[in-house]
Amino acid sequence: MGMTDTFRRRLAATVTGALLLTACQTTPPTDPRPATPQPPGQAAPTAAVTATAPDLTPGQRLEALAGSIRAAPADTTTGPYTYVHTQSWARATTTIVRIDLRHWRCDSTGSGHDIERRLPPLHSVHHTPQPRERRLFAQADTVLTRYPPGELAPYIAEPIPTDPTALAAALAPPTPDTPPADPRTLINGVIGMARSQHINRDQRAAVLRVLAGIPGITYRGQVTDVAGRPGLGFRLTTDGNTLDLVVDTTTGAILAAQDTVQASSRPGLFSHVLFLTREHTDTAGAPTGAHEPSCPATSRRP
Repeated sequence: MGMTDTFRRRLAATVTGALLLTACQTTPPTDPRPATPQPPGQAAPTAAVTATAPDLTPGQRLEALAGSIRAAPADTTTGPYTYVHTQSWARATTTIVRIDLRHWRCDSTGSGHDIERRLPPLHSVHHTPQPRERRLFAQADTVLTRYPPGELAPYIAEPIPTDPTALAAALAPPTPDTPPADPRTLINGVIGMARSQHINRDQRAAVLRVLAGIPGITYRGQVTDVAGRPGLGFRLTTDGNTLDLVVDTTTGAILAAQDTVQASSRPGLFSHVLFLTREHTDTAGAPTGAHEPSCPATSRRP
């Protein structure tokens, strides 16, 4: 099921593309060598230890995470709404637009709403998102945007595939201009899906395995995102852009993403997004007194 033009334009305006590592503590990657087999009878290391071992390629690190990640608290949430909370920095010509967006979608009807807080734009494309900016969102005015039934749809059809091949095909379907499994299209698809949908443990493992198969992806070491959350950094440089991801070592969730323009007359930040909350909920979260259409529950696979 595809997204409507209205919501797709809104999604593109807020968080087009991918990723960033900021204020990071970086552990330099080492020359890739085959992974050392685990000795018989020895307890398997944790996901973080496995993925940061010095003898792994970037793909092996992502595969190690995929096989070891744990459930997240959001995995047990229920309710007829999908709720996603993001904060983003996105280029608009020569300025950076900063948005805190809380998004509710009724899964059964395709209705919902956004509650947006927007900071004054910054007249610079070289801006690096800062932790102090996040505190300013609470002081900004809110704007409520409603979507009638049928206006909202998930980024890809649900249930999200847990088979990496099927997921890659859903994230990067072939077009006349883009071959299947194009690396940049795949990563942008991962970011778009994270922007729109809750992703459970098995689905997160499939995402990591899709990323593991992307040629040219590199490991950037242990990093911290703008929200202060630790993770592992991965990067893809292609077509004059650098796409960066921060991945949680416990749950395998994508924490942050940034797209930086390099080969351009105006190099600098293109977009940065923090993924703060993704869950299911019983309530729409609309402001007091605001009418929200009924949202009948719909069945979900565990």
